[in-house]
Amino acid sequence: MVFSSPVFLIIFLPLFLIIYNLLPKAVNLKNIFILLSSIIFYSWGGPRFIFVILGVTLIDFLLVSQIDKHEQRSKRRLFLTLSVGLNVSLLFYFKYFNFFIDNLNAVDSLFGASTIHVAKILLPIGISFYTFESITYAVDVYRRVHKPLTNFWEYQLYIIFFPKLIAGPIVRYHDISDQITGHVEKENTNNKLHGFIQFCIGLAKKVLIANAMGNEADTIINMNVADINTTAAWIGALAYTFQIYFDFSGYSDMAIGIGKMLGFFLPENFNSPYVSGSITEFWRRWHITLGAWMKNYLYIPLGGNRVSTGRLYLNLAIVFLASGLWHGASWNFVLWGAYHGLFLILDRMFLLNVLKKIGRLPRVVFTFFVVVVGWVIFRIEDIHKLGQYLRKMFAFDMEPRRSVITTTEFNIVVWFAIFFSFFTLLPKVKPLHDGIFYTKLSRPALIAFTFVGVALYFVCLTSVIGSKFNPFIYFKF
Repeated sequence: MVFSSPVFLIIFLPLFLIIYNLLPKAVNLKNIFILLSSIIFYSWGGPRFIFVILGVTLIDFLLVSQIDKHEQRSKRRLFLTLSVGLNVSLLFYFKYFNFFIDNLNAVDSLFGASTIHVAKILLPIGISFYTFESITYAVDVYRRVHKPLTNFWEYQLYIIFFPKLIAGPIVRYHDISDQITGHVEKENTNNKLHGFIQFCIGLAKKVLIANAMGNEADTIINMNVADINTTAAWIGALAYTFQIYFDFSGYSDMAIGIGKMLGFFLPENFNSPYVSGSITEFWRRWHITLGAWMKNYLYIPLGGNRVSTGRLYLNLAIVFLASGLWHGASWNFVLWGAYHGLFLILDRMFLLNVLKKIGRLPRVVFTFFVVVVGWVIFRIEDIHKLGQYLRKMFAFDMEPRRSVITTTEFNIVVWFAIFFSFFTLLPKVKPLHDGIFYTKLSRPALIAFTFVGVALYFVCLTSVIGSKFNPFIYFKF
């Protein structure tokens, strides 16, 4: 079940909110209801995997409690290794085992060896997200950032909390620990309306913008590269660039919005990334919680900035290769990670100094260009086709017979996508943006935006009911 599906918008969310708000303001009762609802939410899309996540959370809970019980470092490290090893093994098996076997068979075929045949392993929904949160919990207890939970059901609620379950944001336990027992105190009209508004804005991003962009991107990118010209290739690349942003940031807004309606404040995951003036800035604005996870649990343990220049560059390369592989079990994701890692290294070497001298707008244009090319690498899994598509983008092939006819919907929506991707560059727009997303609207503005949210909700609902095209890119991660 995804947030933009009719069953969620018509049945699950309204029913959940009605029952939740009718319950007495007893935090334990409300938490049990949220947990049961989260189990139903997850089971709807992957009933066979709900037992995997429930079982793993139980084992993790027991292992992490042992980390805290022991003072001897070797024993603490043993239980940490068992916990992290369990989660990494689970992630490897479900997400990377087939990828590993396919590449092993490719190598074996070079030497005439027989191939290994294994069944296709289905990927549990959201495994990359809740696995990272489980690792976070274990490592932070080991580091004594916080004490482990004594209530297993509270730990399950932390992991399985449905707004963030299948696509984040990735939440560190100590950022939400007090909210698990104190969120009922934050249930007020102001937070509920702000949450509803943010949910509806996220829904509109996904349904009204991302879907239109995605339909065009799929049409062009799935064509034979020889049948399109350079202009068409760039239209496809730009369409996907806007699709992935509005798809994923829209989902994050919906997750954060639902959390606010329940008194939870989840961390922001996007901050207008396409206005970035460098790739370094882009990664401070894009998928913020993944960047924070990689920094705290991989980059800093590798030595972070406190190393030689050469080792610093190696650390950046490792982190972004891992980030690329985290997104998917395919070589194009590894290339995408390497591509961004390269530009981050170039930023450290000289590029940031160069960009500072050319002005804000040229910096944004250059960075956006780099990002667009990167999204093409991210989108096309077939490495041969990827090479063809990239060559086409820079071939200056303007053959009119190879142009594409864009839809009217795309031609209209693309201007909205451009505006909402870059509008925070306008100084008078940013305060309004911050007011909506950071709970600062005045009462009249709050009421007005609530009516706008209701209108967007029903427009989006009409759209998803009447359309067969409603993908969610990060659903498979």
